[in-house]
Amino acid sequence: MRAKLLVVPVVALAVVIAGLASAASAGSTPANTTVTIRAQGTDLSGVVSSPAPLRCARNRTVHVYKQIGTRGGGNDIHFASDTASLQSGAYRWSTGNTGTPGYFYSKVFPKTGCRGDTSLTIRVLPT
Repeated sequence: MRAKLLVVPVVALAVVIAGLASAASAGSTPANTTVTIRAQGTDLSGVVSSPAPLRCARNRTVHVYKQIGTRGGGNDIHFASDTASLQSGAYRWSTGNTGTPGYFYSKVFPKTGCRGDTSLTIRVLPT
């Protein structure tokens, strides 16, 4: 009779351990993330999207860089940042009117469970 009582907790523990291992392996690959940038005059905005939007797009900090010389050459300027929020069914960000022409790109850094991304560079013309 005692042997039967010990089997149930051992089986239950094995099921819990298997479930945790499965969840850990499923979460080990970060979800893709995409960030975009566009300009209307000198107003910069874009969208953050992901197959895991609640984890990887909602409230994601977007950094905007002003490109100086060759992109990624070490002298680009961190120009602005915003937090993506749900608007019209997408996680959108916006700097508002910067009044600054030049070349700009946006970037989201990797975070737990989510990949980072960098947008294309766009040219913003003076208005």
